[in-house]
Amino acid sequence: MTDNNQQPTTDNRQQTTDNRPRIMKSHKDLDIYNLAFEYALEVHQITLRLPKYELFEQGSQLRRSSKSIKDNIVEGYGRRRYKQDFIKFLVYAHASLLESLSQLEMIQQIYPELEINDLLEKYNMLGAKIFKFIKYVEKEWKS
Repeated sequence: MTDNNQQPTTDNRQQTTDNRPRIMKSHKDLDIYNLAFEYALEVHQITLRLPKYELFEQGSQLRRSSKSIKDNIVEGYGRRRYKQDFIKFLVYAHASLLESLSQLEMIQQIYPELEINDLLEKYNMLGAKIFKFIKYVEKEWKS
């Protein structure tokens, strides 16, 4: 999927800046994957600032759910030939994102000094992008 307002094309193609389709060569060509990866790194760093007793409770749960987003996108992409499998793993990614949001909201309440409002906003935007991509795959993806 592209960052601009262009709709992604089917058969693993994306529009280039000169409107020629570009073949997607890997999951790394998906914006949702790249954002999920970046945010998982941010989550990892933030959770390391939690008190020691939270590192293996709230922190561990948040790290696992945030990494699960990117991992499910990758696994779905690996099964992209089978449209329903692709959709299933994108839905799993979205569900992991919702879990991450829930964990972040809890941490925000307990540890407001961590200032995670920006990360919450990023995850909300990523959730919308994943949802939009699921709808695109449902309607336009060619197996």
